[in-house]
Amino acid sequence: MKTAELPFPPPAAEIVCGVDEAGRGPLAGPVFAAAVILDPARPIAGLRDSKKLSTARRERLADDIRARALAWAVAQCSEQEIDTLNILQATMLAMRRAVEGLSPVPQLALIDGNRCPPLALPARAIVKGDDTVPAISAASILAKTARDAALLELHRQYPQYAFDQHKGYGTALHLERLRLHGVSPVHRKSYAPVRALLPAEPT
Repeated sequence: MKTAELPFPPPAAEIVCGVDEAGRGPLAGPVFAAAVILDPARPIAGLRDSKKLSTARRERLADDIRARALAWAVAQCSEQEIDTLNILQATMLAMRRAVEGLSPVPQLALIDGNRCPPLALPARAIVKGDDTVPAISAASILAKTARDAALLELHRQYPQYAFDQHKGYGTALHLERLRLHGVSPVHRKSYAPVRALLPAEPT
């Protein structure tokens, strides 16, 4: 039986990146996004939704991802951009920035959630992709660890808000500190609990 001849060089495999965000809900700090192209020759065990991992496990996996992935990029949108654009559009922009930071350029982007940012390449949204698609899980881990590190830096600048404990989320402690110390430059002024503490606009 004659074997079929394969084209040479063989066609390149499609380069796929996973994309996820961290920090849509908090009252303070930027929203982060990450994009990751995993290397099939260097698999990483234990990838899953970053929210289901301990802090120590997330940090170890983030180190593995940065060391073994073919490419990765982390991007953000500032509090000012969130207040100007709204959180959905700011998240989409952070995702786009992350994908545009990749080299090689992917041929397909797999996005966690139910909508895709505007990209110059095909994209597919996957609900709960951060727990089912390894490249999205990897992006979830990088976005979460990058945002947590940023909030620790904000804690050093504004220790009175205890950002190291709640990472900007609207916990009872955070709301108490907000009422006590007022709104800082890194709070999202378009979010209702923060907006309620701003001085009334002159009429």
